[in-house]
Amino acid sequence: MIYLDHAATTPTHDTALEVFVNVSKHYYGNPSSLHDIGAEAKQLLEASRRTLAKILNAETDEIIFTGGGSESNQLAIKALLSSVDSTKNHLIVSEVEHSSVRNLFEQLERSGFIVSKIGVDSLGRISINELENLITERTALISIQHANSETGVIQDVEKIGLLTKKHGLLFHSDCVQTFCKIGIESKWFDAVSVSSHKVYGPKGVGAFYLSKSIDFKPEVPGTSQEKGIKAGTQNVAGIASFATAAKLTYANRADEYVRLTMLRSKIIEGFKNSGIECVDEGSTENKLSNILGLRFIGMEGQFLMLECSQTGLAISTGSACQVGSEKPNRTMKAMGRTDEEAIEFVRLSLGSENNEEQIDVIIQKIEVILNRHFAKAKF
Repeated sequence: MIYLDHAATTPTHDTALEVFVNVSKHYYGNPSSLHDIGAEAKQLLEASRRTLAKILNAETDEIIFTGGGSESNQLAIKALLSSVDSTKNHLIVSEVEHSSVRNLFEQLERSGFIVSKIGVDSLGRISINELENLITERTALISIQHANSETGVIQDVEKIGLLTKKHGLLFHSDCVQTFCKIGIESKWFDAVSVSSHKVYGPKGVGAFYLSKSIDFKPEVPGTSQEKGIKAGTQNVAGIASFATAAKLTYANRADEYVRLTMLRSKIIEGFKNSGIECVDEGSTENKLSNILGLRFIGMEGQFLMLECSQTGLAISTGSACQVGSEKPNRTMKAMGRTDEEAIEFVRLSLGSENNEEQIDVIIQKIEVILNRHFAKAKF
């Protein structure tokens, strides 16, 4: 099986696995315990916090550990909103956010907040001018993802950060797909969400940066862990493994960006040379190197994904958190595609174990599936 779904999850790095096992065996204490075994676990927890803080150019006490990227998104936004005056009840979010953000904003809207949604153009980009036009005197917070998990299109979060500071607003960004792949500066944001299993760490671990300038209120008073934001004993082994994987991925980011950009270009070129009618969705100028959001004209994405799986290719039809939905792809619809076009969407996402030798196999297998499908369609 050629694995082409790294935007959904990555295999855990061998070194990160070794750290997980070692910490589980030898540093099993509760980091909140006051005895020496607990203190050793606490030291590892804080060392891991320092590692993530360094990657984000943040301070150590601005890193909060969670159970994953979705939880990071929701806890970060709630923490920010807890610091806002009750008269500020207007929120802005993009039309192409991850389901964890979208679902939370729908819940907030039901509870009385006013939510405005900023659209994207046909290339998946947000207009800063349109965003500014949505801001009112009652606007409290803006949440815009750094890069879309389905098309890989990167938003200009630095400009958005400057805009929010100009208007005195809070800015949260889902940086799950960009963390350790491209530069992220904490100074652009008030909160940033990241995840372990997108950077070759274990599942069930995440974190978010929360600016120390935010005077948040714990959702459940009396919670002692993670500044009162995330209750429960910290997963020290998972967190140490996450920090290890993040450090390794971050150190290799420049070389990997070049390598994956080359693979990505060769795959697109291979489809074109084979005469396959394929649309590479999203802006080509500002996109993550590892994500290919594609439409094969006349082929339903879900059917292609299932056929690929049977022939040894693991691809997806978009974000794993909304797979199973029979509705047209949300991101494609937001970019102005018709229902028929939106259901053609598939995503190939590359990672560390993909290489140039696999490209011909990928092209050949998809070409066989498409030819067989269109041959049947004639009868």
